[in-house]
Amino acid sequence: MFTKPKAFFTKKENDTLLSTVRRCEAKTSGEIRIYIEAKCSYVNPMHRAQELFSKYKMYETENRNAVLIYIAHKHHEFAIVGDKNIFMQAPKAFWSSEAINLAKAFSSKKYVEGLINCIQNTGQLLFDLFPYHGENKNELPDEIIFGKK
Repeated sequence: MFTKPKAFFTKKENDTLLSTVRRCEAKTSGEIRIYIEAKCSYVNPMHRAQELFSKYKMYETENRNAVLIYIAHKHHEFAIVGDKNIFMQAPKAFWSSEAINLAKAFSSKKYVEGLINCIQNTGQLLFDLFPYHGENKNELPDEIIFGKK
């Protein structure tokens, strides 16, 4: 479905993804992180994503509204995990719709475009449910986390 060279993204692509995350987070108290590795060491990528969510303490945001987009590019797997409050308040169709859109983009080798759309849609959902009031603080680092290649 998708394969990406060893560098995953060019510097320009990486910068574009980071600026998209930052732009989306500027309107909400929610947080978005991206984790990319070559292979998923679990049978179910959702379990790996949940482990990473916990490892990076994404549940420690004030409003419990962080989202992790997990990708295992050589295994052609991904998962999108939302913390308690975002998961409970988001329409159930949102998660499956984003998964379908991401799968379509990746199968067409539109990795960056697919991620940008997923980030933007997630950002819009976070804005709709958790617009920031007052000072917007960045509770989690924005950088893309690259795991094992």
